[in-house]
Amino acid sequence: MNKPTNFDYRTGWSVTENVPAGSADAKAPYIDNGTARLDPSRYYSREFMEKEWERMWTRVWLLAGPVSDAPEPGDYFTFDIGRESFIIVRTNDNQLKAFYNTCPHRGNRVALEQFGSVDQFVCTFHSWRFNLDGKCALVTDPEMFRKEVLCHGTDLTEVRCEVAAGLVFINMDPDARPLADYLKPILGALEVYEIDKMYAVRHVRSEWAANWKVGVDAFYELYHLPTVHPETQGVMEYYYAQYDLYENGMSRMIVPFGRPSSRFPDQKTVNEGIRSMLRSAGLDPDSYKGDASEARTAIQKAKRERAKKLGLDYDRFTDAQLSDSFPYGVFPNVQLGCHPEGVFIMRFLPHPDDPNRFFYDTITMFRPVDDPSYTAPEWMGLPEGPDPSGRIRPEVEVFGVDERPDLGLVLNQDADLLPEVQKGVRSRGFRGALWSEQEVRIRHFHAELDRYINGEK
Repeated sequence: MNKPTNFDYRTGWSVTENVPAGSADAKAPYIDNGTARLDPSRYYSREFMEKEWERMWTRVWLLAGPVSDAPEPGDYFTFDIGRESFIIVRTNDNQLKAFYNTCPHRGNRVALEQFGSVDQFVCTFHSWRFNLDGKCALVTDPEMFRKEVLCHGTDLTEVRCEVAAGLVFINMDPDARPLADYLKPILGALEVYEIDKMYAVRHVRSEWAANWKVGVDAFYELYHLPTVHPETQGVMEYYYAQYDLYENGMSRMIVPFGRPSSRFPDQKTVNEGIRSMLRSAGLDPDSYKGDASEARTAIQKAKRERAKKLGLDYDRFTDAQLSDSFPYGVFPNVQLGCHPEGVFIMRFLPHPDDPNRFFYDTITMFRPVDDPSYTAPEWMGLPEGPDPSGRIRPEVEVFGVDERPDLGLVLNQDADLLPEVQKGVRSRGFRGALWSEQEVRIRHFHAELDRYINGEK
């Protein structure tokens, strides 16, 4: 295919043409973040890392986990980021609250497990007890304390905790604006997927030898696909993808799935990747009569028909939402790959001490349906064993920086690449990225980050 000559960066590409402004597929107005070349030290400087922590991480809403991880009173999970750990717990009055995971007595971690269910939290150091609302229920040997000591406070320290679109967020800034206002540009779009009805079916946390922003940069664009992930060209469009920018550093892509890229030479053969997508839509690839270029439309039709049979409300989805990937970027460190059947959550978590390390945390969410013909889509890449019903929360699979998790071919390729990028950005010969309009989400992300670093937010 010849390269197009009519590209206008102010409009970009649209996956679905001529849609009304309120449509889920609608192209967002262009936000011009300039063309500056940013100092690459932001990727490895300890000074910049400390500025991020004090000026950004402690002031923004952070995705702690899905609502389904604490469904009943007493259920809790922990969320670690940087040097902090938090407890998110459902109280007896069915509210979600969050607390710093530290005992006010001597600083011991209160919750040592990642998930659990308790009537009270008991510190393992001196057996102080705390109710689900964070109030101190017992001080061991209180007669040994002068009352002036205990008057300083014996409760767990609470942090802001709010829920939106089936997800739990925390904020260390007590004066932060409401979560709904923070997420406003994309909140309605996320709510359509009903993540509150989904359950985690796999959770992997691996340490990568790169800065967390190198991770965000890599997953915010498709420009690298033909070079790093050539296998994807037979099943998805990488060039004519849609990039949308929103206020507060939010963004998204719309990535057409279920057809070869327009630059892929074979538009006819139904390759194994497309066969997999047909199967996930409930179609028999051996009975499919169309060619590869028609598979996306067939997938959309099949999913809509299957939804009617299963009593699922798919009328709220556009055709593109039925077939394509809609990855939403939640500033600063989350990408949500949204599909009707499930959501793939990526979190890029900074290392507490080393700017050359980060934790790549992924949670695969699935919405179960009580019908044996409806199974988790193959794109989820679930290994044998996980229970997709939501009855059992899978343990977190943890891998060190020198270990190789099984993330699937594409993510494994990224895991190999990013440490090399980290080495390169530290070179005297690298003077800052030259971002294309296919990388517009990256520039948008860094522009928002700099507003916090520079004290504009």
